[in-house]
Amino acid sequence: MFSKILIANRGEIAVRIIKTCRRMGIATVVVYSEADADSMAVEMADETVFIGGAPASESYLVADKIVAAARETGAEAIHPGFGFLSENASFARRLEEEGIVFIGPNPHAIEAMGDKIESKKFATRAGVSVVPGHVGEIDDTAHAIKISEDIGYPVMIKASAGGGGKGIRVAWNQKDVEEGFPAVKAEAKSSFGDDRIFIEKFIESPRHIEIQVLGDKHGNVVHLFERECSIQRRNQKVIEEAPSPLLDEETRAAMGAQAVALAKAVNYDSAGTVEFVAGQDKSFFFLEMNTRLQVEHPVTELITGVDLVEQMIRSAYGEKLTFAQKDLAINGWSIESRIYAEDPYRGFLPSIGRLVRYYPPEEGQVGDVIVRNDAGVREGDEISMFYDPMISKLSTWAPTRLAAIDAMGRALEDFHIEGLGQNIPFLAAVMDQERFRSGQLSTNYIKDEFPEGFLGTPPTDWQRDLVSAVACAMHRIVTARSAPQLLRDEWIVIAGHDKRLVRLSNGGAAYQVEYVNENRALTLTDVDWRPGKHVFRGVLDGRAFTVAVKPAAEGFVIRHRATTLNVLVLTPRSAELHEKLPPKKAADTSKMILSPMPGLVVTLDVIPGQLVRAGEAVCVVEAMKMQNIIRAERDGTVKTVGAQAGDSVAADEVLVEFA
Repeated sequence: MFSKILIANRGEIAVRIIKTCRRMGIATVVVYSEADADSMAVEMADETVFIGGAPASESYLVADKIVAAARETGAEAIHPGFGFLSENASFARRLEEEGIVFIGPNPHAIEAMGDKIESKKFATRAGVSVVPGHVGEIDDTAHAIKISEDIGYPVMIKASAGGGGKGIRVAWNQKDVEEGFPAVKAEAKSSFGDDRIFIEKFIESPRHIEIQVLGDKHGNVVHLFERECSIQRRNQKVIEEAPSPLLDEETRAAMGAQAVALAKAVNYDSAGTVEFVAGQDKSFFFLEMNTRLQVEHPVTELITGVDLVEQMIRSAYGEKLTFAQKDLAINGWSIESRIYAEDPYRGFLPSIGRLVRYYPPEEGQVGDVIVRNDAGVREGDEISMFYDPMISKLSTWAPTRLAAIDAMGRALEDFHIEGLGQNIPFLAAVMDQERFRSGQLSTNYIKDEFPEGFLGTPPTDWQRDLVSAVACAMHRIVTARSAPQLLRDEWIVIAGHDKRLVRLSNGGAAYQVEYVNENRALTLTDVDWRPGKHVFRGVLDGRAFTVAVKPAAEGFVIRHRATTLNVLVLTPRSAELHEKLPPKKAADTSKMILSPMPGLVVTLDVIPGQLVRAGEAVCVVEAMKMQNIIRAERDGTVKTVGAQAGDSVAADEVLVEFA
């Protein structure tokens, strides 16, 4: 077995590989950029090598620097993780020439299946059903428009070398192609160093289902069943699960057999994923093959018990697979939620910054549930604008799908992050939705269920009781410390538009929470909170919960899952006076276009005096490798322009002001 492996990646996947290498007794080398000098991966690795500036084009994408680091440290093999050079056939071939083992498939397999254009040609020749489209290279925007019209709208514009949801746009008309084609080319060039594009028919209301395959260098290939990845936003996977609630045994076997046949055709000898677009009728078409480890591999590991990173290492070393297809079986159900640095309340725009507080849920098995959190960050780390905005991947396993979903909901409650926007409330909302729980999924799910964007969810009756009980308990604890003479049992609790008379008594190990005008009482026990703590844990009438709490100008802000409420605990007289206060007016920004995120202005195409119509693109801001088109929300004449191409801008910085 290898004695030392270099990891040509960063973040959570670098940490993930280190953990398996440690278990196998293999020393690790981590390369790092300027932005990652203090990262968890650098701290955990046995050796580290600095390879350049923060942009990936100066560090993680520079093959010469990776090879030099391997030579310098004596690493026998390189694991590329995912992204960066993981699907670069030239890099794999270069390592082969240098006598360094590439922990991934052979260069031929990468070339045949890793390139989306070539893989479709190959799949067509192999008799695999593929989505209709144009698989040749595209000259320019005019050519892209002609191809799109020949195929018929809607179409999907995709980077040939793409991955991770980057370099993809859906075009519903000619205008979308005019805007989307150059944007995809630019993203492809900056993210992958390859701006070739292809266009295919976009199948409406599809499901995204992928088959995990695993091969060795002796001609053996197996599949480890499927993952459902239909919950996507901007073609970026958000929630994955294994197995899929759509498939029956017959369809599962057919998809698995097709994936294995395709892998065997190119002598595939590592972990890889064959992706399919599936109809609600269980029909399926080959989409592409990712010739690398997938981000969502933990859910497959949890239902099969197979460590995919270990198997990649063993295959690269030349070992045979120690199991056959008949030895593999699905055990239970697993859900994965991707925790992103983004603001779901502002259209899921990237939110970079420092993790001022980072408290993930406790990992391990409790009863019939397993919680796993793959992360490469700690409290105090910074989420950089230079890389993918994923903070961690939270996975749960349970014997059944609903139990796994419930476990995920509780784990998300226990996950507390401050310092930047994050999508935990949104993920929690999905876990509570009846449509998701029923398994009626499609890649349009987020657009269908949140057509106006994500605004949180209204409180359920139980959440109304919960926030009232928590607010009263916190108020009592604070008052007992600061002004015990003001302690009382009855309070008026105002939560949003809800006003209730609540009596809280018998503090200590248990609180009796009485809703006076409703003739109901609940018991609050196991309280874990003190002033200054941002998480309140307890059990309300036998149901364990965790809420995020923070003081407000008046009262508290309490969030449970996707429900956030400002809660006041007042005396009757204070409540009476509070009703007489005039509402605070929000600042008028209707005549401004603000940058929705920190990032780099790629283009700003309007000038003072120009008439702009609602919906027109006024600029492009790049953040975390994604180009975001900023559009006018109203008609207007440009008064001033606050930035220009090449400028770095902060969130809410004024880009354009109308007269």
